[in-house]
Amino acid sequence: MAVVLLIEKIALIEDPSYVPSCSLNPVLSCGSVMDTPQASAFGIPNPILGIAGFAAVLALGLAFLAGARVARWMSVLIQAGVTFAALFVQWLIGQSLYEIEALCPYCMVVWAVTIPLFWFTTIHHLRDLADRFTPAIRRAALLVIEFRVPVLVAWYLVILALIAVKFWDYWSTLF
Repeated sequence: MAVVLLIEKIALIEDPSYVPSCSLNPVLSCGSVMDTPQASAFGIPNPILGIAGFAAVLALGLAFLAGARVARWMSVLIQAGVTFAALFVQWLIGQSLYEIEALCPYCMVVWAVTIPLFWFTTIHHLRDLADRFTPAIRRAALLVIEFRVPVLVAWYLVILALIAVKFWDYWSTLF
């Protein structure tokens, strides 16, 4: 999706009248999102960050499938990277809902992938570190690990509820 977003962004830069393929209506409108400062939060188009980040995730995933093991410092970097990505996505969700007031369908796919990437990486690291925690923190960590899927589902449901509430006036006209 990040590649598609970058292609759409380049087309929009080349032709300001271009309507991205993901601009479907006033709410689901990539063009509205791409034209904002939030679309280049760090001075470069966000899809470039996505391409780099997902390339790194793919490379690491393939290495792990091949049996690679990483040093502790690398695990810390991986956790830091997915934590940054999850926080950035949460910020983008807030910006889309309350500042831009439009949703980019391709961006939402990136959100939907980034959240479990962060969550299951965190769960993996919690599992590895659980024995080092105090008994009370260990119990809390094991509880989070046990309920990892319901927590993820709840996370998605909160986002869907925020979207439904924010755009209810529009959605209700479709019925």
